[in-house]
Order: sequence, then C-alpha cells, then structure tokens
Amino acid sequence: MPLAPNDFVHLHVHSEYSLLDGANRIGPMLDHIKSIGQDTVALTDHGVLFGALEFHTRATAAGVKPIIGCEVYITPKSRRDRAPGEQKNNHHLLLLAENYQGYLNLCKLSSIGYTEGFYYKPRIDFETLVQHKEGLVATSSCLAGLIPQRLMDRDDKGAAEITGQFVDMFGKDRFFIELMDHGLREQKMVNAALIEIANKQDLHLIATNDAHYMTRGDAELHDCLLCVQTQARLADKDRFRFDAQEFYLKSTQEMAKIFGDLPQSLTNTRLVAEICNVEMPERKYRIPKFPCPDGLSEDDYLRKKVWDGARMRYERRADEDKDLRDRIEFELDTIIGMGFPGYFLIVADFIEYARDADIPVGPGRGSAAGSVVAYCLQITQLCPLEHGLLFERFLNPDRISMPDIDIDFCYEGRGEVINYVRRKYGEQCVSQIITFGTMKAKAAVRDMGRVLDMPLNVVDRVAKAIPNDLKMTIPRAKEESRDLREMLETDPQIARLIELAGKAEGMVRHASTHAAGIIIADQDITNYCPLYKPPNEDRPATQFTMTECEESLGLLKMDFLGIKNLTIIDRVSKWLREREGIDVDWTKIPMDDPKAYEVLQAGQTLGVFQLESDGMTNLVKRLKPTEFADLTALLALYRPGPLGAGMHD
Repeated sequence: MPLAPNDFVHLHVHSEYSLLDGANRIGPMLDHIKSIGQDTVALTDHGVLFGALEFHTRATAAGVKPIIGCEVYITPKSRRDRAPGEQKNNHHLLLLAENYQGYLNLCKLSSIGYTEGFYYKPRIDFETLVQHKEGLVATSSCLAGLIPQRLMDRDDKGAAEITGQFVDMFGKDRFFIELMDHGLREQKMVNAALIEIANKQDLHLIATNDAHYMTRGDAELHDCLLCVQTQARLADKDRFRFDAQEFYLKSTQEMAKIFGDLPQSLTNTRLVAEICNVEMPERKYRIPKFPCPDGLSEDDYLRKKVWDGARMRYERRADEDKDLRDRIEFELDTIIGMGFPGYFLIVADFIEYARDADIPVGPGRGSAAGSVVAYCLQITQLCPLEHGLLFERFLNPDRISMPDIDIDFCYEGRGEVINYVRRKYGEQCVSQIITFGTMKAKAAVRDMGRVLDMPLNVVDRVAKAIPNDLKMTIPRAKEESRDLREMLETDPQIARLIELAGKAEGMVRHASTHAAGIIIADQDITNYCPLYKPPNEDRPATQFTMTECEESLGLLKMDFLGIKNLTIIDRVSKWLREREGIDVDWTKIPMDDPKAYEVLQAGQTLGVFQLESDGMTNLVKRLKPTEFADLTALLALYRPGPLGAGMHD
C-alpha cells in the first residue's frame, strides 16, 4: 500500500546552526516540509540547541509540528578524559525530546558537553546520560554512532552490548535502531547488521536521511560550507566531504523508493513523532529575588530606598513638593504593579558596588533617564523633571515589557562588576549571551572565492564592486553596481562565484559572545536554556540569543557596557590630582559652561562620547551648540531615520 506524504517524518535534520555543516535555514526548511506534504519535522543539530527556540516558534506558527532534538557527541569513556587521541571517541547519538522535561534534559546535556566535556567537540558520557535521560527518545544515529562504529570494526558482540545498554537506559519503546541509505557502501553493510540487532532485541527500526541541506541542488552549497569550516578548497583531494549528494529533505515517495522493503521503518517515524510533544510554558519574568534587609519585601524596600534617595536628591522639596511626590508615587505604583521592584533594586545595588569600588559609572542613557525613581536610586544622574523627560517612554503599564537600563562602566572595571553579580546571585545563575555572526555580502564573496581557489586580486575586485552599506545584499548589489553587472556578464567564473555567495549570504558562520549582555536568572540558567562555551573563553554563554532569552524565556538581561571614555576621564582626573594637585569631580561639571560649547563649536570632538565620528563632528560645527538642549537635538537627529529624511539639514 502506498504511503501518504505525512506517513514519514524527518527525524534527523541539521540546520545552519550546525555551524558550516548544515545549510538548512529554518524558515525555508519549514516551507519545504509543507511543500512535500509533511506536517512534522525534527531539528537535531550537532551538539547544540542554538536554533531550538526559533525552530519551535516558527514551526508552530507555520502549522508544522516541531520535534526538538540534538545529535550529541558521546564518549564511551569519561567526558573529562582528554588524553591524546580521545577525539576519535566523539561518537554521535541522536536524542529527541518527548516532553518539556526532555527539552530541559537536552539543555543540561548540551551544557555539560561544553562546560565539562569539551575536547574538540562538546561531549557527554554515559554517566551524564543516565542522570538526564528522563523525557528523551534515543536512536543509534548515523555511521558515526557508537553501535554503527562497532559494526564497522566487525565487533558485532560489542555493538549488541552497547545496544543493550541503551535499551536498559531508555526502554524498548524509547530506543530506536536508525537506518540510513545515501548510497554509501558502509551504510548497506551496517544496515544489514542493525536490522539483525533489532530483530534479536525486539527493537523498532526507523529510517532517516541525515538531512544537511534542503534539496539535491543545495549539495554544492553544503560542500562549500564544509570547505569554509575546514579551511579547504573544493579542488583539494583529501579534504573532508560528503561522498554523496543525497543528504537532503526527501519526500516520502523518495524515502519509500529507498526503504520500500522495510515500510515499517518509515511509518515508525510517525510513531516517534506521536511520542514527542514538547510544549513550552507561557513566558513569565524570572527576575532573581533581591535579598532585602530587616525582613522587608521587595516592594517595601524599594519604596524606602527611593524616598531616602529623594530626600538626598531634592532635600526639603521631597517632602513639600506635591507634584514631585505624586510623580514618585506614580512611578513606584507602576513599577510595583508591573512586578519589577527587584529589577530596580538589582541595578541600584551593582551600581552602588561599582561606585564604592571606585569603578566609574556613566550618568545614564536611554529612556531610563525619564524615571525619577531611577534618579533617586542613583541609577541615573540627570533629573528628568528639569528636562521634561517622560517616564512612560521607559515603562508603560499598557505595554508590559521588561525595563531596559543600559549601564556604562569604565572599560577596565566592567569585569569586576560582573564578578560581583556572579558572587551575589551565584555562578550558575549568571551568564554571558551568545551572538551569531552571519555571512555578509562581501564576506560571502571572499569565503566562496577562497573555496573556489580564485585569484585573490579577482575576488578582491568583485568584493569591492559591492557597495559599502551595512544592509547591502548581493541581489541589491547586482542592481546598484554597474561594475558588478559588467563582471557578471563577461566572466562565467565570477558569475559562479556570485551565485554561490548569494546562496551562502546570511548563513550563520560562527558563534561568539555578546559584547555587553549578561543574563541574571532566579535559578540555574540551564533550567531554562543551554549554555555554550566559546573557544578561548573562560565563561559560558547562553545558547539562545539576547532576544530569545528576554522575550521568549522571560530571563533578566542586563547590558554592562564597557566605555573607554569613562576610563580615560577617570585616568585624567587621577593624574590631575596626583601630579598637579587639581581635584576635578567630572560628575559635577556644570552643563552650561560656555567654554565647553566653544570647544565643541570648533569641532574638537575627538574623545567625546557619541560626538567624535566625522559626520557628527561636521554636524556639531554647523549647528554650533550653545546649550544642553542643542546637544539633545544633535543626538536625536544623527540617527538613520532622521539622516535619511534629511532632517538634520
């Protein structure tokens, strides 16, 4: 009986988040799954869950059932063993989340792989797998799996024993023997032995296709990405490559042609899909509890600190000025009503620590400067009432969202403030945040040029023909650059280069650490999301982006910005005191000093935060500011929107 399109489910799929080893972009991949009549798909990137949240969100919105998984690296020895040659024991194991607990255990396993087991790859071992097996479905994986590797070594007994270990761990209804056939000789040999093991141990077979790209036509792009990853060229004979062009998201009919003699291996994938049902909980804010003194609640302690600060900032006016008191009470009621008193206490606390430790802190920036509460807590140093700033731009009860206060610290002291936060809330509750670098137009051209082994001067000429614009794309460059169009029309090699670069453009190329963002959670971060440890970094970062951590998971994100200008000002102040006996408190310099405006009018803006670019310097010289409001206008005008509309003129 012929199979319906959704009788088969792809359970072994790699996206672009299997960095430079997967060419599936999540959005187009979901569209493709629907176009071939399938309604469910898994995501199983190598060792990571980088794309899990995006995948779950977008698949659910697209009407495709998402299965969150991971092809982990497992060593039969200890994850802590780093003896020479141990990298050869980095075997694959496919894990799929059955439920939310399974998803959390995937987070734990992936995190442990990076923080405890990393050796060439993020590895786990049987000890960690036993501890975090709940809610997981496992398979024997690809040729790099433990069981297939034993079979390829002609160790049938060892393969059977390891199969038994997995069955004991997961149970017969949660461990599956995985068959693949991309036309490779080794797979045909291993498949026969896997089927025999499944029959002897009464296990279910499933067929997968180890999809690293979307269609057969994407095989060349994937091959190029492998070359970028391994710093090889397509022409290199002994480079790492896939020995077939079959690693794509095949239709059910294509899979049926391969596994027609084992139809149950196809329909069993639907059985696995029915087992796996991860539902993400509704987002709620996960702000750590602030340790308040004297048994006070966060609400009461915030009120106390704010009114103490108001009497310091405004003196007698704090008790006598009704408008001021009403503004403070309005802000406090809003902050407490929205559930954010802890947020303000946490920020005020680490800023107070920085000042006590003689670490320069900026005067505040952004919409938080509109809050009198922030001013009273000494989070900001500018009175919003004097400048007519609106609190509602910062927090609005009609638009519930986490407050966002960017804090500037001395470049050299920033790390110590973060260490203080780690000590206060626990190492396991504080993490840096991942960020992903993607291939921009020029970079994609240079990468593909190296892969194609084209002369450097030719590649350079093509890259330089792409207009300099941060948002430039290759399709736009073809429209806007006459030089590029002429090269495409006259040189087939350049045409091929641009075609490949266009396919690679926007693909995730590498992961790194966000320059400023820090997550502070109310409990171990791996209870919410997995951790990643960038190469040559001492501290881990979240595997999810800043936006996902904040908006999808409700985690508290703080921006600790390291500003060199603060460091320079602090050094100069200390030099003046030590060498000249001149005591300058830069925080008390008046904002109406005419000499300061004369310096700016002359264009001497080098070293002045936000005023030192060539474009801003020219605008300062043209406007000739004479008061603080002029600087406000300058900064507001020098942004992409107003500049594009010519408003600065």
